[in-house]
Amino acid sequence: MNYELIKTDNYDIKAWVKGVNFEAEALTQLTNVANMPFIYKWVCAMPDVHVGIGATVGSVIPTIGAIIPASVGVDIGCGMVAVKTSLKATDLPDNLGKLRSNIERSVPSGRSDFGGSRDKGSWHNVPESIAAKAIALKPGFEKIAALHPKIADKNAFEKIVRQLGTLGTGNHFIEICIDENDKVWVMLHSGSRGIGNKIGSYFIELAKLDMESQISNLPDKDLAYFKEGSSYFNDYVEAVSFAQDYAKLNRELMVDSVIKALQKSDLPPFTVENEVINCHHNYVEREMHFGQNVLVTRKGAVKAGLGDLGIIPGSMGVQSYIVRGKGNPDSFNSCSHGAGRIMSRHAAKAKFTVEDHIKATIGVECRKDKDVIDETPQAYKPIDAVMKAQEDLVDIVHRLKQVVCVKG
Repeated sequence: MNYELIKTDNYDIKAWVKGVNFEAEALTQLTNVANMPFIYKWVCAMPDVHVGIGATVGSVIPTIGAIIPASVGVDIGCGMVAVKTSLKATDLPDNLGKLRSNIERSVPSGRSDFGGSRDKGSWHNVPESIAAKAIALKPGFEKIAALHPKIADKNAFEKIVRQLGTLGTGNHFIEICIDENDKVWVMLHSGSRGIGNKIGSYFIELAKLDMESQISNLPDKDLAYFKEGSSYFNDYVEAVSFAQDYAKLNRELMVDSVIKALQKSDLPPFTVENEVINCHHNYVEREMHFGQNVLVTRKGAVKAGLGDLGIIPGSMGVQSYIVRGKGNPDSFNSCSHGAGRIMSRHAAKAKFTVEDHIKATIGVECRKDKDVIDETPQAYKPIDAVMKAQEDLVDIVHRLKQVVCVKG
């Protein structure tokens, strides 16, 4: 048994936290969730667990007959994608700065989009290959917008098309990595951009309003929930499903853009493996566990069913992992989604200097300025300890070391 069993007044917590930092505040949040009346069997904490808003990041929450929108969060469908190329490490140039610049030009990042930030530009500025893929999303979006017009402000669909194939901000990134066989990989982390945030924020507040008379009885107001069969339950499921599809397509399109950037970077001709690993880590899905159809919310956790391939990134200065799930039923077939923060963004900026960050990212072509200090490696748990804590959840297939990192 690799987890710690933590008893609460209601449901237990199974926590894969041996050898890693486990904040008291995170345990309080997990306990609050475990005391909700609709939990199925127990709540899980992955080794990258840390405090979140409402629900803990790095948690797995199985429920029957209810969903907590805050446990899915506002970056709905956020996740990872990775693909291996035929390139070898020796095919890369000694100076990787031009390669990073080519990627940054090919994939808009930060708050920008293909049409220009905010309301500037037109969705017709979007590359044709991306605009064509976006059309398939329109019926799903229009259905949500008809039910909840506040989600769809003026030119809403055009805005989400402009953001499709773009990276976003915060801890979102694109990396060029080298595996243990000196093969070159493209790996990136992103989600559902502005529309996921809008859907998440809207339904979190709607759940609070819907439970206004009962919210004082909750251990945390952010644990407001929709009961299955209630007015907004199906609407939320529909909206989350759309955002998850959007996030998955967003990652696929960015990988295509990065591959094209590599092809324009004076590298030898290369091919890309057919198998693309694309996994969510902020999402909800119906699954069968212990003979019961349940809703499983993974808030900063990856599905690790038997044979499932997943991605567990470290920080921007250390290695990442391609893993294969062991299908451990105790974790509801889940594993961690990364290293996990050990301190807040504000604390990291207060503690570390640009010089600290430069030292921590030696050998990585990346930004080395004050605006990325909150993402510096020391702000995260040691990825080796995180992997050790979940040996019964996944097998390691590949170890990847980044040589280029583009931050949102």
